[in-house]
Amino acid sequence: MEIKPIETSRLLLRGFIKEDALWAYSIWNDPEMGKYLLDESKEEIDLGYIKELEVLGEDEECCYLIPVLKGSKQRIGTCSFMISEDKRIYDIAYCVHKDFWCQGYATEIAQGMIEYARTQGAEKVTIWVNKENVPSNRVAVKCGGRIVTEKTYKKRGTDISMEEYLYEVLL
Repeated sequence: MEIKPIETSRLLLRGFIKEDALWAYSIWNDPEMGKYLLDESKEEIDLGYIKELEVLGEDEECCYLIPVLKGSKQRIGTCSFMISEDKRIYDIAYCVHKDFWCQGYATEIAQGMIEYARTQGAEKVTIWVNKENVPSNRVAVKCGGRIVTEKTYKKRGTDISMEEYLYEVLL
């Protein structure tokens, strides 16, 4: 799904391109950065999985974006959203590279996607956050989210069970 870049005060959230695959992989599969994500950490690069990631920009159901610094265009993380069939609910996700943690970027990314959803006529935004991910839970609350439910999921390729909250931001 392609959209025009979303602009925030410091960032552009631009469409995912083939050259972003290894960047996304390096975050999502890193033991520290990907600790609370669905993907398992990998010791070695999985070329087959990277090939799958190369086409994320063409995904029809999910809009994958790369947040970049406005001036330098340096990548700082990944983010995405899925839109419900009736276009009233946007489910967002965000991940910031550890080199950029504690600088307010996750909040800025989430707020940018929430504002985009608002301009598109959405009624609410949802955010799934691992219960143990304190910084990301803080971001969801800062963005106006309130917990409406929780669930357990298994980390892909493992037997590790994780618990997460579902936050709703009413627009």
